Amino acid sequence: MAASVETISNIERRMTIKVPLAPLEAQIKKRLVEIARTAKFSGFRPGKAPIGLINQHYGAQARDEVYSKAVETSFGDAVQENKLRVAGFPNIEHKPFAEAATDLEYVATFEIIPEIKVGDVKKIKVEKPTLTVGEKDVDKTIDVLKKQRVSYTPVKRASKKEDRINIDLTASIDGEQVESTNNKGMDIVLGEVGRIAAFDQELTGGKAGETRTFDIEYPKDHNPAQLAGKKVNYSVVYNSVSQPSYPDVDEAFAQSLGVDDGDVNKLRAEIKSSLVQEVEKRVKSRVKEQVFQGLVEVTELEVPKTIISSEIERMMQMTAQNLQQRGMDPKSIQLQPQMFEEQAKRSASLRLILSELVNAENLQATADQVKAMVEAFAQNYEQPAQMVDWYYADVKRLDEPAALATEDNVVEWVLAKAKITESKIKFDELMAG
Repeated sequence: MAASVETISNIERRMTIKVPLAPLEAQIKKRLVEIARTAKFSGFRPGKAPIGLINQHYGAQARDEVYSKAVETSFGDAVQENKLRVAGFPNIEHKPFAEAATDLEYVATFEIIPEIKVGDVKKIKVEKPTLTVGEKDVDKTIDVLKKQRVSYTPVKRASKKEDRINIDLTASIDGEQVESTNNKGMDIVLGEVGRIAAFDQELTGGKAGETRTFDIEYPKDHNPAQLAGKKVNYSVVYNSVSQPSYPDVDEAFAQSLGVDDGDVNKLRAEIKSSLVQEVEKRVKSRVKEQVFQGLVEVTELEVPKTIISSEIERMMQMTAQNLQQRGMDPKSIQLQPQMFEEQAKRSASLRLILSELVNAENLQATADQVKAMVEAFAQNYEQPAQMVDWYYADVKRLDEPAALATEDNVVEWVLAKAKITESKIKFDELMAG
């Protein structure tokens, strides 16, 4: 085999390879013998047909199989000999195999993973949020828990914030109906997060049996995009108005949240402990994201197009699956590759940088670190010991905790060199993020 490599660009290579045909003849004959064992011809028992007849019918097939294998093998050998790290699959061009005389010559064009030199991590700036969980934060959390256990009672008065109303609704844009409850009734809690405020304002003050019509002009950046910049006319019939009733924070409330003896002080202590853990988790996540973004910004890297394309395809598949799980039809959204291009490029760049850094600085997670990560995962389940056993029952299940533990090592390595500042942050702001 003879191979020559041509540099097209920083990450593109063109390789011309010649494979002598003579050594392949024995492989072709061997393949024909294998075919002869099962080939069926009229007048011959299976495996008894003359080799000449086998060659006449299957010679081209055997040759193409052997030549294709030779291309695959020789390309791999040439890549290894030239110490190239191929990204994706090569584009291989050759003349028809039947036209090959003494040599099988082909040209392979492909991208390589470039040499990665991680930038100066001392230039990375990380702002670490700091806060202390207080009793007011516990109170807010208890309020959330109370609202999750709310009950409603019908009333004859006009609706106000926090009331639950049941309505029949139709919505139209430019006189064309775009939404309807079909007289089945829809529950809405006034003041809930997630809707445009003007909508709830229009619905406030209505009584059961009343009908209202109003227009809402949605901002140009509204999500979903179907309503962005549009004026929507709504017609609403109030079926009922119900006021909320929240449970008292007492022994029964504490017991409903898993405190067997109903001690409210113990409940508050458990909530505070959980909040402290959640704060630590979110602070860690913010710091990690800043470290990763910093690595991308300080490292110059040309990412192979094939890697970006693969990442785009992966992101599109994940998005489509998420939409389906939410009951939406991905086809109606019309996902386009360009929607994911920037994110895919950033993700691919980061993955290459992390791989280089982990190998160069020996930052792979240790067995003890992986075990600690598994045990942390297991604490989220009722029987932690069984979950630990489940992870270790299949080595592949350790991939995720091992990857996360390795990422933690990278973060710690960067933080030891980066510029770190601390900034106070409010509890609500951190939780919202």
